[in-house]
Amino acid sequence: MSVATTLRTRIADWIREGLIAAQEAGDLPAFEVPPVVVERGRREEHGDYASSVCLKLAREARMNPLEIARRVVARLPEADFVGRVEPVKPGYINVWLDAGWLAAQVESILEAGESFGALDLGRGRRVQVEFVSANPTGPLTVGSARNAVLGDALASVLAAAGYEVEREYYVNDAGSQVRKFGESVFARYAEALGESAPFPEDGYLGQYVTDLGRQLAEEAGRRYLEMEYKEAVRAVARWAVDRVLEWIRKDLADLGVHFDTWRHERSFYEEGLFDRVLGMLRERGYIVEYDDAVWFRHPDLEKDAVLIRSPKVIPEPSERPTYLASDVAYLWDKLVERGFDRAIYIWGADHHGDVPRVRAAAKALGLDPDRLVFILYQLVTLWRGGEEVRMSKRTGEFVTLRDLLDEVGPDPIRFMLLSRTADAPVDFDLDLAVEQSERNPVYYVQYAHARIASILRHAQERGWSLDGPADLSLLHHPSEMALIRKMLELPEVIEQGARKLTPHFLPFYAQELAATFHAFYRDCRVVSSDPADADLTRARLRLVQAAKSVLARVLHLMGMSAPERM
Repeated sequence: MSVATTLRTRIADWIREGLIAAQEAGDLPAFEVPPVVVERGRREEHGDYASSVCLKLAREARMNPLEIARRVVARLPEADFVGRVEPVKPGYINVWLDAGWLAAQVESILEAGESFGALDLGRGRRVQVEFVSANPTGPLTVGSARNAVLGDALASVLAAAGYEVEREYYVNDAGSQVRKFGESVFARYAEALGESAPFPEDGYLGQYVTDLGRQLAEEAGRRYLEMEYKEAVRAVARWAVDRVLEWIRKDLADLGVHFDTWRHERSFYEEGLFDRVLGMLRERGYIVEYDDAVWFRHPDLEKDAVLIRSPKVIPEPSERPTYLASDVAYLWDKLVERGFDRAIYIWGADHHGDVPRVRAAAKALGLDPDRLVFILYQLVTLWRGGEEVRMSKRTGEFVTLRDLLDEVGPDPIRFMLLSRTADAPVDFDLDLAVEQSERNPVYYVQYAHARIASILRHAQERGWSLDGPADLSLLHHPSEMALIRKMLELPEVIEQGARKLTPHFLPFYAQELAATFHAFYRDCRVVSSDPADADLTRARLRLVQAAKSVLARVLHLMGMSAPERM
């Protein structure tokens, strides 16, 4: 896999070389050269890239920033990627890329293929992204869909940036919610056999629970009715959890989300991990006991947090550990037992109160809490015909991921749910998601890829080879240059997403790339019938192949398909 260095980084390093050279030549006084920040130019006349480093050095150098910029520019080494560089008021260094170098990058993009934009930012570092992790007590909701899309795309961005990434689903299969789910299914199971059983207070409702009860009755007959109630409920709960996990795996697979590991909460107790971690906290003085319960006390927390509830409140021993108890064992499992350098949690915003407790637990165990990263996402609201959608047309109950998959398909779900930062709510327009027009950003981006595929098929039908050599120096039309520049931004988009831990840059970049291609297609005829334009046709065919490759790359980073036809 080829590994890219972003243009921004190359230009920053180049300007830094000029600064050091100016100091060594005596043009600038001695001072510690700071990191050079380079930004993309906002207007064509300001260059492709610009740096304001000389403005920041003016006080330390006791010089006019424009004069600093002039002296730095005079000492810059030769660089094949730079066409022009200028010092401008009040002290910027503006850089224009060389047109010939830009054109030559078309072949570099094609050679890189699906690895284009790959970086070594995270080389040697292991990151776990734990996401979805919905309780296995019912179908995945629309909120879980956002969790899945965020986590999977972030994992892809981090992998592209050079991190060793593991995707994990944490299965909450211990505690009272599983027991209550088992009781609910058992009641419907008994009902299906013409018997009655107590339905738990605040039990699980919905047609899916009734369906599970009927399925169990068909598979097991009266077997569980003949068992002791508590034993039967435990067995039914295990069976029902397994069935729900099958649904979850299927729905996620249809969304294009796959996990490397499925970590079960109950294993922390069965394997003794929780007891070991609790012992460490006790030895360090962070455990207190009162009201027949076990509490975690830490100076970072305003009040104690319960780890093991009182037997007077929760009679069943296996249900007394709280969510926090499992979270504490889990963070030790992540950072110590399995040695991840960083553990990323994708949680709903309603879990914000859990974050300080888990961070405090990490500190109490002698671990760096900054190795834990919490990304909290806001709600998704569905709209159809200008009205909010609250109920499934299929079941008359809450809208599930399966409902969404059946109505709009995986690609619109992916794109729409990635188009906002995690901390912003999403309004999902179901009508727009399936509309075949430029108003629909999903259609707009995928249509660009399909249009390129059509162009290439047309060229082959007319006898053009897609693999032959091409004189790329013929590419100098402004729309051609704009398309190459836009393609070369992908490594920076990947770097930005990896550093800021947000994949929402991908759909915006995809739309910009599609728009830039559509503008090129409007301005430049790709396949010409004029024999005099044969060399230009070959060059443009290489260019559109590169654009197709980069579009496919960004679509795949989002977990979307790159259609050949639409």
